[in-house]
Amino acid sequence: MNDVRDRSHRLNRVAGIARHGRLRRHQPVGTAVKVLAGVVAVALVSTASVAAIAAKQVTDDFGEGVRIQGQSAMPRPQQQDGPTLSAFDGGFTMLVVGTDNDPEQGTQYGERDATLNDVNILLHVSANHTNATAVSIPRDLVTPIPACAKPDGSGSTPAMTAEPVNEAWGEGGLNCVVQTVQGLTGLDVQYSAAVSFNGVIEMSNAIGGVPVCVASPIHDRYTGLDLPAGTTTLQGSQALEFLRTRHGVGDGSDLGRISSQQVFLSSLLRTVKANSTLTSPTTLYKLARAAASNMQLSESLNDPRTLVGMGRALQDLPLDRVNFVQYPGTTGGTGVYEGKVQPTTELADELFARIKADESFSLGAGSTGIGSESAPAAPSPAAPAPATPTPTVQPPAAQTPAASTPATPASPVASGTPSAPATTDTLDGLQGQSAAQQTCSKAFGS
Repeated sequence: MNDVRDRSHRLNRVAGIARHGRLRRHQPVGTAVKVLAGVVAVALVSTASVAAIAAKQVTDDFGEGVRIQGQSAMPRPQQQDGPTLSAFDGGFTMLVVGTDNDPEQGTQYGERDATLNDVNILLHVSANHTNATAVSIPRDLVTPIPACAKPDGSGSTPAMTAEPVNEAWGEGGLNCVVQTVQGLTGLDVQYSAAVSFNGVIEMSNAIGGVPVCVASPIHDRYTGLDLPAGTTTLQGSQALEFLRTRHGVGDGSDLGRISSQQVFLSSLLRTVKANSTLTSPTTLYKLARAAASNMQLSESLNDPRTLVGMGRALQDLPLDRVNFVQYPGTTGGTGVYEGKVQPTTELADELFARIKADESFSLGAGSTGIGSESAPAAPSPAAPAPATPTPTVQPPAAQTPAASTPATPASPVASGTPSAPATTDTLDGLQGQSAAQQTCSKAFGS
């Protein structure tokens, strides 16, 4: 009897993977990836006045929080006359998950018979609030998935030794994704949130759009994206199309899509810090309502004042100390890694050791990945040709040697790739970029 159950479970697991593959064939849009979930992550840690605007209404929108194994239930504080606007004390680690099958979105993005966590962004902020790292975990990265408590409280799912990360949601929702990522990274995930398609659109609309550079025209018939070369401000459904496109960028793989998405995320953070988002009550209110109405939050995050504290802590974080990186991995493996992403364990261990120690680091040359490239440097205005001086002749006794003048280093901004602070070490081999780095998405095959 047990053998029958075991065989049935294995067949169901295979069927689940097959369903995922079948969706990619029959629904050309593929398993929708919404790394604009990163919009949520960045927006939440950047909006210091959310609770001050409409704390009660936003709190009501949050609803009940999701229970996470290993985290104590945290009752929501009673609302006072006004929220505390102090900065978050110490560092924090937050996981933002993008799911592909929200019942409220209907079938406009294709019919799906399973829900997958196709976007997984782990954000860590150092204890002294001087640096931050956002790690994008590829959806097909193979890793153990631990036993997870079922959302309905009817027991636990069986542990599995080697499955793609995006199978975790189906095993136990947001809680199981958190447990899986904690095991993969060795980090304690204190806060977590999940967002779906509708949240992607509403969040981008609330921000007012994000300017994105494209090196050459992108045409993707699967998502409907059609972008000319140059810079376009994306919001709403067009922002969603850009972040979902896989066939339109890089080599057509999910790894290429991640590096292209980081073009958007870095520009998003620059935009939020540069425009009136942090000071406009109207924009903050729209952003808060869009987030609260379209997200599932862990119990630990289910209070506006926690978000306010995060924003207060990060207002002055330098852009060149914020890194968007991809979890180290390779394709082309065999066995359980065939057609999937195999972790590069040694480099991943070094990355998460740096993150645990709150150490700032820079990325090596050519690190942007297969879906993006450094933006070309802005041309300097042409200087007027100097007038031809009239030559003069001085007697030898009047000549003096010229003083030695050290060369002035080129401005990192002018080069399009800001240099890292002198106090940071380079972590070679990682794919990604800093938030200060100007980059452009690369069209498929370019």
